[in-house]
Amino acid sequence: MLQLQWPGSPSDKRVLLHACCAPCSSAILECMLQNGITPIVYYFNPNIFPLSEYTIRKEESKRQNDALGVEWIDGDYNHDSWLSCVHGLESEPERGSRCLKCFQMRLLSTAQLAADRGVPFFTTTLASSRWKDIKQIESAALYAQSQVNNQSLFWTQNWRKGGLSERRVQLLKEGAFYNQLYCGCEYSMRKTE
Repeated sequence: MLQLQWPGSPSDKRVLLHACCAPCSSAILECMLQNGITPIVYYFNPNIFPLSEYTIRKEESKRQNDALGVEWIDGDYNHDSWLSCVHGLESEPERGSRCLKCFQMRLLSTAQLAADRGVPFFTTTLASSRWKDIKQIESAALYAQSQVNNQSLFWTQNWRKGGLSERRVQLLKEGAFYNQLYCGCEYSMRKTE
């Protein structure tokens, strides 16, 4: 088991975990729980398209957290607001400026919720994917942190290390979770066609 270095007070080990899907959350949640950290999962992914894809990913995330007894919060699905956010960046490649805007939107919502609830830290499962640029994710998260006046801080844990990627694959099979084939938005679907 990966030994996590909790960055905050030992008396408040709560973290708001922005979750993109059950597979990416699985090993992270297990690791947090084994290290005495209390995750609260926030499912906020207005980028996912179409609605049927969003719904199955949301239901799988909820199923996973119910089984673990972890608090799960459903963020609003407003794909039109996400489209407005990334307007003009539709032709950008994966890992380009569209992705940065998307991360900023989702992590700002996460940071705001964490600050509103008095949760000292937030983090994201996006940092577990080898398909994502970890520097972009950290940049977006630090932007979000600054927008809430550091009332909740980004936990810059690298969720790809310490055997978590391998454990993710095992938990995906054990839980029989739906495993998507593209990031989520209609523009990332181009790579799979």
